[in-house]
Parts: sequence; C-alpha cells; structure tokens
Amino acid sequence: MAGDDEVWLDDEAGPLIRPYTVNAGRTRPTVEMDLLSLVVTTGKPSPDVDPEHVKVIGLCQTPLSVVEVAAHLRLPVMVTKVLLADLVDCGAVVVWETSTSSSHVTDRVLLEKLLDGLQRI
Repeated sequence: MAGDDEVWLDDEAGPLIRPYTVNAGRTRPTVEMDLLSLVVTTGKPSPDVDPEHVKVIGLCQTPLSVVEVAAHLRLPVMVTKVLLADLVDCGAVVVWETSTSSSHVTDRVLLEKLLDGLQRI
C-alpha cells in the first residue's frame, strides 16, 4: 500500500488535487482585489480555518501582493483570491487596493519589477 505522499504528489506533475477543491468549487471571491492589492494579517485568530488559510495567514505577516501570495502557495490567482476573500470575510486579513490613478498596471517598468521580485522567490 502506497503512503499518502506517493498517492497525492507526483514529482513531475505536482499535487494531484485540483485547485478548485481547495475552494470547495467556488470560483468567485466575495471581495474585489487585483493582482497588486496588498494583503496583511490583522492578528485576529480565525476559527475553523483550512490548512491553506493557515499558510496565507503565516505568509501575510508583512504585506504581500495577491500575486505574491499566489506564487508562494503555487496556486492559480483566482483560487488564491477566493482564499483571501474568505479570510477578509472572517476578519483575519485586510486587503489594501493599489491606486491605479498615479500608475498604470500595464506600465512596463512596474511589470518588470514585479517579474523580478517573483523570480527572486
């Protein structure tokens, strides 16, 4: 009989659990946020959290962007947004929207800095 690690993980393919199972099939976050929105924990413990939520709370002790959280979790951004929205709804994290009036999200310099930061992870 194979161990749990052998059944649920394939070294080449990664985890064998589909991302939507992390969110119980939910595909829409209840809170609006973009890729560059900053997320930080509030310090309030959240009862009844899943392991993925615990990982997010641990990561966001200092502000991280939504896309950075997704990269650390190795989950698609939309799955990450649903997890983050769960934590916002229960008061465990807050999301700060970025101001797009002074800088454009499509600004090449900004995108290059973001890519550089993600590559360093």
